[in-house]
Amino acid sequence: MKARSPEPAAEGLSWYKSSYSSGSGGQCVEVADAGAAVLIRDSKQPDAALVAVPGAQWTAFVRMAARG
Repeated sequence: MKARSPEPAAEGLSWYKSSYSSGSGGQCVEVADAGAAVLIRDSKQPDAALVAVPGAQWTAFVRMAARG
């Protein structure tokens, strides 16, 4: 996992907000598929650093989280 500053290419991506984010401005996480990696950002600070996670690791995380 690697945190980095936003790149111009990240601006053209489709960002998806977590279904667990509260509607009242609470914890809001967004993700975007950037090809080789999944980018993660704080929707309240979209210009802050991004976290890039390789696609295979993201898939494993989502599967594990879904098991609850």
